[in-house]
Amino acid sequence: MNRSRALLFILVLSLIPATPSLAVAIPHLYAVATFPAPVLNTPDFASVFGGRDGKTLRLDPSGLIREVEFVALPGTAFRIEESLKRGGQTIYRVTTDDYPYPTKSGYFIDSRFVRTTGTHPPPRDRLLPSKQKVIENLLAARGSRYVWGGNRRAGIPQLLSFYPPASSSSLSPAAADLWELRGVDCSGLLYEATGGYTPRNTSALVEYGRPLPISGLDTERIIRRVEPLDLIVWSGHVMILLDRKRVIESRLDPSGKGGGVIVRPLREALMELLKGRVPLDEYPSAAVKGVKGFVIRRWYPAED
Repeated sequence: MNRSRALLFILVLSLIPATPSLAVAIPHLYAVATFPAPVLNTPDFASVFGGRDGKTLRLDPSGLIREVEFVALPGTAFRIEESLKRGGQTIYRVTTDDYPYPTKSGYFIDSRFVRTTGTHPPPRDRLLPSKQKVIENLLAARGSRYVWGGNRRAGIPQLLSFYPPASSSSLSPAAADLWELRGVDCSGLLYEATGGYTPRNTSALVEYGRPLPISGLDTERIIRRVEPLDLIVWSGHVMILLDRKRVIESRLDPSGKGGGVIVRPLREALMELLKGRVPLDEYPSAAVKGVKGFVIRRWYPAED
């Protein structure tokens, strides 16, 4: 082919519309948490941790930071869907298998909590501790503060350094703890105790493991069927059995503010629960209009 024909061939190719088979794929960017990372449902981290005056947390009437979804553990892999600039920082809109729940607003992380990579990272290692170790971890959390979206009692120290309050010297110890998300919510208590092995939300825990048949049973008959680490759960809350006498949970106090991780008698917890909810074998049946129910799920594998 002579030079003039070659130029004509190139010109003709340039005029042919691109087809899907000829399109060049744009490589995806991924991220891996290098230390515990807060995942929010808003990209405006600075408005949550500091606000307009630089020293105010965004709290709801119950004193909760509702923008917090969960705390990603080190090694958590993310797929970056979008990169944004907020307050001089790079914020990523992400998805992750560690938190596979539907969202309208999206999930966001501050880029300083992760490292990026062009290759798909392996999932975070999930090693389930022994049953006794899980129980010890649960008991170690007793007295911890209730923190919406929290699943790390030690919190995230980097939050105070990445988003320093304008007057940190005036922060009370309680405010500093909340700024660092020191505490756990109900499913976060279990998530931390199992090293991030269990689902992070009660919406998944209601179907986790296998059901314990309890429909129509009273308190005493339910107690005879349960065993340690069974979950008493409905969409919105979970209690974890330590044994046939005690449960542990993280909950708000009756006033709707404060609260934390407490241990209380199983019989007391069930009697209180049965005043407003009915025992069910499968949670989806709770979707029937007017029915408020709970289930008990047995999820821990049988140990040799």
